[in-house]
Amino acid sequence: MITSKTIARFRDLPTPFYFYDLDVLHSTCQKVLEESGKAGFKVHYAVKANPNPRILKIISSYGFGADCVSYNEIERAISCGFEHSETVFAGVGKTDRDIEAALEADILCYNCESIPEMEVINSIAKKHNKVATIALRINPYIEAHTHKYITTGVAESKFGVNTWELKEVLERLKSLQNLNLKGIHFHIGSQITKMSVFKSLCSRINDLQELISSQNIDLEIINVGGGLGIDYGNPEKAPRFEEYFSLIREFVKLRPDQKLHFEPGRSLVGQCGSLISKVLYIKSGSNTTFAIIDAGMTDLIRPALYQAVHKIENLTSNGKAVRYDVVGPVCESADSFAKYIELPETRRGDLIAIRSAGAYGEAMASRYNLRDLPGVVFSDEI
Repeated sequence: MITSKTIARFRDLPTPFYFYDLDVLHSTCQKVLEESGKAGFKVHYAVKANPNPRILKIISSYGFGADCVSYNEIERAISCGFEHSETVFAGVGKTDRDIEAALEADILCYNCESIPEMEVINSIAKKHNKVATIALRINPYIEAHTHKYITTGVAESKFGVNTWELKEVLERLKSLQNLNLKGIHFHIGSQITKMSVFKSLCSRINDLQELISSQNIDLEIINVGGGLGIDYGNPEKAPRFEEYFSLIREFVKLRPDQKLHFEPGRSLVGQCGSLISKVLYIKSGSNTTFAIIDAGMTDLIRPALYQAVHKIENLTSNGKAVRYDVVGPVCESADSFAKYIELPETRRGDLIAIRSAGAYGEAMASRYNLRDLPGVVFSDEI
């Protein structure tokens, strides 16, 4: 929560910066630990959502594993306290260097997405006289009802093994002696808010389990990925973890000795972060009034890339309500955070908070226009 005391301290800090409320992060992690623990689920945090070292150290302290998509993420996660034996490695385009380094790190498993990838991992493992543990990422052809850029489980997606080639993949595995198939993996998209989507995934998992079992293959891990959304309109609202975990527990039909794995990212860190910026200018346009702030799409690209809507607050004004387009300083028309939104009358120097920015904010920041990267401030530092 951003209090009046916190705002007073913000005035002395150079903007823009990410503010992380560690109380929110701890309470979210505790909730996930409690709800997942009721059924013995294993949680791997999706590092790509926010790889800030302090954030990672807090999340790892709850005993969660790590879900990584590059070896740099694996290295960062392990250095921040995640166990290598609880680290999974996903990604449709793993490089030879990534594969070899992950093999040396002795991670839990690779989530494999194609026959060519399996063949390369097998070759590298053979060269090092090792056996690589893998899970097959399967594309279940389920519409996630989210933005097309973060939908990953439909027919035109680049991700995962197609269901129609699954038998061929399983047959090819028989000849890859340096691979050990341990499970199956799914990830159908991000920022999913319809629980019916996850119910559909459960049904598809059960069907695929039947197919794989018919090939006399026993699996230990069923990894349902992540994707649970957050409420961007209400930054104080926690994600629906209890409903989510209960649904998966009810509808996935596990076999003896199987364990469910999850890969939450956004839902763990999204609500703990805000991007704090300062108003540079108020400019009148032909049909609107612009509030030009010092944060831009280089600091938070989600509105430009995904047309994402974040709640925006003026922290230092209690004036009458006025409509503004809130925009950044980057030389792109896409550098806009919101159009025609209502804020208290806003002036140069006012502090603006863009809420629910803990996921895919700092992680995706860039130096386009040679802008500085945003700063980082934690709640226990002010």
